[in-house]
Amino acid sequence: MTERIEELTVTYIEDGIATTKEIDKVVLSKGSWTTILFRYQDWDRVKGEYGPDKYTIRRYQKRGGEYRQQSKFNISSRAQAQALVEALQVWLQDV
Repeated sequence: MTERIEELTVTYIEDGIATTKEIDKVVLSKGSWTTILFRYQDWDRVKGEYGPDKYTIRRYQKRGGEYRQQSKFNISSRAQAQALVEALQVWLQDV
């Protein structure tokens, strides 16, 4: 586990290969409950290259001085990400 928000990542290394590679992240909220939006790519073993960009929203809770993942939502495609953006833009115009 990690003690600092800056150290939270979705990068996962297996057998010396980053099978999940973080490209970017945006901290949406800080505090004892932290929410982060990650942009990442998965390694395609068959093709020997990284696949398309993917996105995930992760919630962490800080307990005992360490952040622990509590939940996640994976955005399954670029189209789903675009639909999410469009819905939020419509809703935010109404505010």
